[in-house]
Amino acid sequence: MDYMANDEQQIRQLVATWIAATKAGDHDRVLSLMTDDVVFLVPGQAPMIGKAAFASAMQGPGQARPEFDGNSDIQEIQVTGDWAFMWTKLTVRITPQVGATITRAGHTLSILKKENGKWLLARDANMLTTLPAN
Repeated sequence: MDYMANDEQQIRQLVATWIAATKAGDHDRVLSLMTDDVVFLVPGQAPMIGKAAFASAMQGPGQARPEFDGNSDIQEIQVTGDWAFMWTKLTVRITPQVGATITRAGHTLSILKKENGKWLLARDANMLTTLPAN
């Protein structure tokens, strides 16, 4: 079996699972896809460090959960042992319970780590920008 191809398939499945779980509002599933010390980098904001910080941000302050849709077009995956990186073209559409849909698009650069045979997101640099409303 080609281990690199299997690793790439597992990483692609991680991305598909992340999108589906986010769309379904399955926060626990999303959290299961990242390392405890995950780091998210977003322009104009302080880094979000750790799974707990991400969980807190996902909950929001008493807000109703918005609808989510998105797609990730993986451009490249490179695997080296228990580490991998990928970059994607990502589009997300967020529709709050009240208000217009917000579309954000751009690129991400992600570092993944294999822990106990499972690929997890360890670092993510998200360079999405908000697109003008149609």
